[in-house]
Amino acid sequence: MATFLYKIGRLTFRRRRLVALVWVALLALAGFGAASASTATSSSFSIPGTEAQKAFDLLEERFPGGSADGATARVVFKAPDGQKVTDAGNKAEVGKIVAELKSGSDQIASVADPFKANAVSENGSTAYISVSYAVSSMELTDGTREALEDAGEAARSSGMTVEIGGDALQVMPHTGATEVIGIAVAAVVLVITFGSLIAAGLPLLTALVGVGIGVSLITALANVLDLGSTTSTLAMMIGLAVGIDYALFIVSRYRAELAEGREREEAAGRAVGTAGSAVVFAGLTVVIALVGLAVVNIPMLTKMGAAAAGTVAIAVLIALTLVPALLGFAGKRVMGRKARKAAEAENKPDAKPNMGTRWARFVLRKPVWVLLAGVIGLGVIAVPAASLEMGLPDDGSQPKSTTQRQAYDLLSDGFGPGFNGPLLVVVDTKGSADGKTAVDRVSQEIEGIGHVAAVTPATFNKAGDAATITVIPEDRPSSVQTEDVVHAIRDAGADIRSETGAVVLVTGATAMNIDFSEKMNDALLPYLALVVGLAFLLLMVVFRSLLVPLKAALGFLLSVVAALGAVVAVFQWGWLGSLFGVEQTGPIMSMMPIFMVGVVFGLAMDYEVFLVTRMREAYVHGETPGQAVVTGFRHGARVVSAAAVIMIAVFAGFIGSSESMIKMIGFSLAIAVFFDAFVVRMAIVPAVLALLGERAWWLPRRLDRVLPNVDVEGEGLRANLADGGPAGGERELSRV
Repeated sequence: MATFLYKIGRLTFRRRRLVALVWVALLALAGFGAASASTATSSSFSIPGTEAQKAFDLLEERFPGGSADGATARVVFKAPDGQKVTDAGNKAEVGKIVAELKSGSDQIASVADPFKANAVSENGSTAYISVSYAVSSMELTDGTREALEDAGEAARSSGMTVEIGGDALQVMPHTGATEVIGIAVAAVVLVITFGSLIAAGLPLLTALVGVGIGVSLITALANVLDLGSTTSTLAMMIGLAVGIDYALFIVSRYRAELAEGREREEAAGRAVGTAGSAVVFAGLTVVIALVGLAVVNIPMLTKMGAAAAGTVAIAVLIALTLVPALLGFAGKRVMGRKARKAAEAENKPDAKPNMGTRWARFVLRKPVWVLLAGVIGLGVIAVPAASLEMGLPDDGSQPKSTTQRQAYDLLSDGFGPGFNGPLLVVVDTKGSADGKTAVDRVSQEIEGIGHVAAVTPATFNKAGDAATITVIPEDRPSSVQTEDVVHAIRDAGADIRSETGAVVLVTGATAMNIDFSEKMNDALLPYLALVVGLAFLLLMVVFRSLLVPLKAALGFLLSVVAALGAVVAVFQWGWLGSLFGVEQTGPIMSMMPIFMVGVVFGLAMDYEVFLVTRMREAYVHGETPGQAVVTGFRHGARVVSAAAVIMIAVFAGFIGSSESMIKMIGFSLAIAVFFDAFVVRMAIVPAVLALLGERAWWLPRRLDRVLPNVDVEGEGLRANLADGGPAGGERELSRV
């Protein structure tokens, strides 16, 4: 592989104008596709195989035209102090708004008058209008949303408080200025690392090109592939981080080759042949981790992972082709004067050891203490992970300044927390001899379950073979008590089915969230086994060792559990919550742990591959295990540290998002990368390698014969170059 990539590096360096033109053309085509694509009209959310999804499908079949998947909204009214919404003036205002909503858009399916639908609180202070739409929230027109937002203006002028909740007002998340700050921090780190504006700007430029192509393609295909609004945001987050890192690895190795006195084209070839090999395998681990999300069998998550994996693949291709091409344009300016002098000084035999060398030597002297400090420190931080509770965010997790959150609070105060998450019980009576009696039995059973505030009368469909019952829990949608209510109804439904033949199913947004969380929990261990297993095999091929890949996997698991502990402490317990803009604590978003595992595993392997391949390279060329560790840190510690700081800055930039899901993922990825890069890779890894010595690079002979030799460390490339191989053959380059 190293020899092939060497040829690619030299070829793209020589044909830099053509290569740059091709990438610019691809960016323009992707941008044109995104600009001309129709707006995504839907973002369906389905959980195959769950009871909530079966009930949802039954509703669409038995209640046609009921818009089971349509958007919903609740317009909540609170009368001024000393008044009631049932007072003549206030009642008239509410009636006007009901009429306005009915005539405000042709996308509305139904509007429920609160005075006819029993939607007035016991003390008369609060009421709400339920609005159902014939289309999903992503299909609502701007005019429909404006009509909803303007509906309460007249009532507000009369003194009533009017707030609007529901998914009808769902909008695209925005990340704010902190995302730009993350990129600015990355730029500063690159300038400090390279000491050259040209060298610092190159990784940023190529990463932005890659993200531009990836996000534009996602936008262009969003309508066709039914991609959610957060897909492009997550692809941008990951694409920026790995795009900068991969280019950083190539540029750093290129500068090291120049410092050794090689010509620019030869330096580009060697940089892509060696660091490029590490980039390919690091990228493969990220892609495996992201595509592996398909094992969860949730279409939305599968699409998110595939889209992000595509962006990572583009970042790898850009690092191998566009980066060496731009290095050709940069000339000697990629090495500033100070950087050139520093490199020359570092290559002298009597050179002063750099920070990476000094740290590696310290770890080699105290490996047991460093190992214990790292493991115990991460273990303490991981303790809160034992209290992990998972769920999906609702309007209660929105910022307090939003109308959705204020509507949520008004409903909780006026009717009880459970009104924000009603359960919909669907009864299929086709297999029952007496459907009405069976449905009555279901209602009675539910009324006898604890933590249930109200049960509405059953509503039958036209055919009379199905009925719906709305159940209002006493507690908020994300509470453990509400989850217990769902399971209790389902347990009672099993008995009713055996006795009457009627099938009882529970659905609704709250039940969907509970089923989603349980499915994510069930999928976590199989997903871990798949991703870690495949990556272990891949790293075994790269390092030709059993213990190094095992150490890499165990270290990753330690950093992930510690990151989960930090997430629980901040977002569930509220520790330092105000610092990160957490206004409402609650369960951790159920997809976050498995998504973090997928992303961080791939990213952690970036540092493992780049740092340890340098050690492996030194070991293969005759150095002792201890000397190889020092060599790896001398060449790689600064680059890996810079790459980690950049990645942390990019991820941390998304903590400023208005979307709680993006905020939580940004924090979790940033803290996980910090733990993995600076504690696991920089401390635990060299300590373990120091303790293992020669055994670290042991591989059974049978495996050695079976495993393909991909030559990541460039041993075959060096031998080939020493014999006058590819470097001297222009014809070989032209055939690549």
